[in-house]
Amino acid sequence: MIVGLTGPNAAGKGQVAEILAERGFDVVSLSDIVREEARARGLAPVRETLIALGREIREREGPGALAERILPRLGDRVVVDSIRSPAEVAVLRRRDDFRLLGVDAPLELRWRRAVERAREGERPTLEEFRAREAEENRDDPNSQQLGRTLALADRVVVNDGTLDELRGRVLDALTAFEKELAAR
Repeated sequence: MIVGLTGPNAAGKGQVAEILAERGFDVVSLSDIVREEARARGLAPVRETLIALGREIREREGPGALAERILPRLGDRVVVDSIRSPAEVAVLRRRDDFRLLGVDAPLELRWRRAVERAREGERPTLEEFRAREAEENRDDPNSQQLGRTLALADRVVVNDGTLDELRGRVLDALTAFEKELAAR
């Protein structure tokens, strides 16, 4: 089974990936493809650079390019993190064992988490966080389209409670996916 993860920033996709890794899944990320490209070009892997580089790759190779590049690396039990566009979902759905799991949480909770984790030393204001969200939900198929991608999820878990609550929700979704695949 391939479980793809999508959702807005700081919703808890990384935590979900860890929960699934505990269940024997390998974890790969479409962001790894962009980081590899940045490294090859000698670019710093900061958020704005990675977003621009991802857009460039999609413009050059097509909106599903990141998924196309990672598809050959997928084994039998893998989590694919950082799915950010409907075109990437379409590529991954070529595998009949692919299921898309959305991870979501209320905006202000996600903003507080983003401030607490302070990636790359950032501490965005709530307004800056909202502006980034808008940027990540553009109509351009070569840009990130997190909202449209989340709408394609086979199931969505809401991460608005404790880690144990999240674990239970993720394992419930995993059980449902396993039943669906077994019934084919």
